[in-house]
Amino acid sequence: MELGLDGAALRDDVSRGSQVWRRIDVVAETGSTNADLIARAGRGENIDGAVLIAENQTAGRGRRDRSWSAVPFAQITMSVGVDVTAMPSSAWGWLPLATGVAVVDAVADTGVVSGLKWPNDVLAGGRKLAGILAEVAAAQQAVVIGVGLNVSLRAEDVHVEGATSLLELGVPAPDRHRLSVRLLHELGNRIESWRLAGGADAELAADYRARSLTLGMGVRALLPGDREIVGVACDVDDQGRLVIEADGESVTISAGDIVHLRPTH
Repeated sequence: MELGLDGAALRDDVSRGSQVWRRIDVVAETGSTNADLIARAGRGENIDGAVLIAENQTAGRGRRDRSWSAVPFAQITMSVGVDVTAMPSSAWGWLPLATGVAVVDAVADTGVVSGLKWPNDVLAGGRKLAGILAEVAAAQQAVVIGVGLNVSLRAEDVHVEGATSLLELGVPAPDRHRLSVRLLHELGNRIESWRLAGGADAELAADYRARSLTLGMGVRALLPGDREIVGVACDVDDQGRLVIEADGESVTISAGDIVHLRPTH
């Protein structure tokens, strides 16, 4: 039987490794951890450095308002608040990418090799291990980043096509406490460096490119307004946008669904 996370123990362990996180709350159930942090900001609370983890999330949201719900105790469902007052808005797009790097590096401790599909998916064995959603808290200059990491979901619990979990990938007893601590440590370090650099520092950009599964791939980008671009993903720019070579031209996109195309022979 899966055990719930101990909020006090998390606070103790995380505080020893990072100065970024000021408050960590673990709740039994909520609709959406992202929505909860955004609501806190709307009430005037400073959400910078706030971490909210839900053991069960009933109305989670993905990109384009896609809905999904968690399985109790089988995932890490977490949202964090990041103050961006001192940062140019052109740098904000790197926050979800930095989060993806932090997830990849955190799960590496379990022996699972994963990579990043631009802009917000962590894949392992060609299947989705984690998703990331960044949203602006309009009431204050803050970005809320949500992470959903599949830890001990079993095949019969996975209702999203193409999803997987650490357990399904061969990790016999994934430790959600240890993973949460490592993830917050990795993400805290990335956010500190991002702030010091005023955006993507050279190390973050290089680490993202090294962990990317999208760069170098043929892709179909499905864009707002039912537009699409087919080409080769060749880079991410200084704002975290994807650069695609299509029909001899470089096209830069800031949002869209990316489909990896299988190479033809």
